[in-house]
Amino acid sequence: MMQTRAANTNPSQVMSPTGLRRLAFLVLAVFIAGAGSPGFAQTSGDAKTKDQPKAEPSKEATHLAEVARQLQGPAGQPECAHIGENAISLMMRNDVDTALRHMDLYDRFGCPGAHIQASFRCALLIGTPAAKDTRSLEEIVRACWINPAAPSLTPPAAAAPAAAQAPATPGTGAH
Repeated sequence: MMQTRAANTNPSQVMSPTGLRRLAFLVLAVFIAGAGSPGFAQTSGDAKTKDQPKAEPSKEATHLAEVARQLQGPAGQPECAHIGENAISLMMRNDVDTALRHMDLYDRFGCPGAHIQASFRCALLIGTPAAKDTRSLEEIVRACWINPAAPSLTPPAAAAPAAAQAPATPGTGAH
C-alpha cells in the first residue's frame, strides 16, 4: 500500500507547489529590496554630511593636545592626563573612594605615579578656589598637571585688594 502511493506522487508537486513558489519569490523580493535600503540610506546620509561644515575639536581634545605638546613622556599621553586630572580633582574634593578607582585605572595604563603626586601637591599648595575666585578647580588642576613644580600661590586679583584693606596698626579695632 505504501509503495503504490509513493509511485503515484510526482516529486516536483510535493517539493514546490505553486503557493510555495510564490511565497519563496515574495520573500526573496523583500530580502533584495531590504538589502538595498541601508546602502541607499547611507549614501544619502553621506551627501548630507558633506554639506555640513567640519566640526571643531572639543575643548577636551584641544586641552589634551596642548598637554601632549608641553609634556614629554607618559604623563603627556592623553589617557594619563585625562585620568590623572580627574583623580586630582576628586582628591581635592575629598572623594577619595572614587579617586582611588581612578588611580587604579591610571596605574593600569602605565602612567607615572610621581607625576600625579607632584601635581596633587601643587594643587594642594594653591588650594581649592573660593566662591569669589575667578579660577576654577579644573583650571588649577590642569595648570598643575602641565607644570607641577611651579605652583602659582597668589590668586589672580584677590590678593592685591586683600593686602591693601589690612589694618595698619594691629589691635586698634573696636570690640
